[in-house]
Amino acid sequence: MPAHPPRAANRGRRSTLAANRVSLEGWGWSGVPCTPLWEREAHAQKEWLGSQPGNEGLARFGRSPAFRARALWQEMDWEQLELNPRVVAALRKADIKSIKEVLNLSGADLQRLMKLSSADAECLLKTVSHSLRRNCMLTALQLYQDKDHFASQHQRLSLGCSVLDNLLKGGIPLVGITELAGESSAGKTQISLQLCLCVQYPYKYGGLESGAVYVCTEDAFPSKRLQQLIEQQHKLRADVPPEVIQKIRFGNNIFVEHAADLDTFHNCITKRISLLLKRGMVRLVVIDSIAALFRCEFGASDSVLKARYLQMFGAQLHSLSTRFSTPVVCINQVTDAVGESEAAQCGCGSVDNKVTPALGITWANHLLMRLMVSRVSQRDQLSGAVFHHAGNVRTLRVAFAPHLPPSFCCYTVELEGVKGIKVIQHFSNSLFMNIVKTLRTPHKSGRDLSVKTSERSTAGG
Repeated sequence: MPAHPPRAANRGRRSTLAANRVSLEGWGWSGVPCTPLWEREAHAQKEWLGSQPGNEGLARFGRSPAFRARALWQEMDWEQLELNPRVVAALRKADIKSIKEVLNLSGADLQRLMKLSSADAECLLKTVSHSLRRNCMLTALQLYQDKDHFASQHQRLSLGCSVLDNLLKGGIPLVGITELAGESSAGKTQISLQLCLCVQYPYKYGGLESGAVYVCTEDAFPSKRLQQLIEQQHKLRADVPPEVIQKIRFGNNIFVEHAADLDTFHNCITKRISLLLKRGMVRLVVIDSIAALFRCEFGASDSVLKARYLQMFGAQLHSLSTRFSTPVVCINQVTDAVGESEAAQCGCGSVDNKVTPALGITWANHLLMRLMVSRVSQRDQLSGAVFHHAGNVRTLRVAFAPHLPPSFCCYTVELEGVKGIKVIQHFSNSLFMNIVKTLRTPHKSGRDLSVKTSERSTAGG
């Protein structure tokens, strides 16, 4: 049984934790702004411990018998740690007997309860955190095999289509920034809207049982198209029982933000989106589009300042994704590539022109995965292929990802949503070769290609 502090001390501790919205059993985040690095490290260790059901992870990471005897809820012999005798005496005087009690308190709480200096409180939190991380070296094979204890590394957000999910090995990763880049009317917005619906499904159907926030930076939010997708969910998601779909209030769980300039966007991601994530109301962030914010703000001579803003926003989005295990999907536009080297940097080429995602290598360094979408011309569709689809064929290609090989698949945008096309015998070799050439063959006509940002269309996204 866990050791509890005295009634008087516990009463003061409960009031402090209630003010910070911290649960003793939930191992929550204190929410204190501008937390020092050493305190953030202790809180990060505390969050990891809370993610282990029953704290079974302690037995895995602490291999020695002495470490296993030091379970969070068990009484702790503080003299085993490298602590100042003055700190050990203060722990005993405050009747703090377990590591759990220490990690549930911030640095300010420890100073107040134990009458310690800020340096002593810092040393205590750092020592306790480091003691829990002893013998935590694991091989890549152990991480792969032990999927139950590292579920967030293997969990994915489904795209609502088995063909697209197979291409991405399950869907969008939960941690990291995923870019969806492509020309106008290629289906970028359609895929993003479908993700906003998929995230609301239960975990067993590829969702995250939460909402989404959709940030529009140039066009108005396509609410009519979203309503169409909601009404057609029973047709698109035939794998989900109808009673499950009926219980989900899709429209109530999508939060729309508009940010037309950099200041508004900064305020949006640091305050408004962060608040939604803290409250657990959303588990998906979509930005449509990231390039529109920089298209008119900076000139050719402002490249250094533009790079600093890109680095700042990329770091902030990556921090939100990592802290809350929330996928961030950024729609990006494409520009015509001038020269072979620029096109080779992103590996994006087509028969008629060479295109590259906007914002350059500075933004690309912040991405976990880049997906390229493009339209297949009618000439390529009719060259010996027979599709059982009425819509225009588009391609989704993995440009780079640490867990995926370069690959692609075809899809169409229909009334009920985005549907992947399975490769069948009617998918002739001639069409396959045409699509491969469209995606990979560099242009050799030698004509002068000017840099031009592709304009987006409201209908095609």
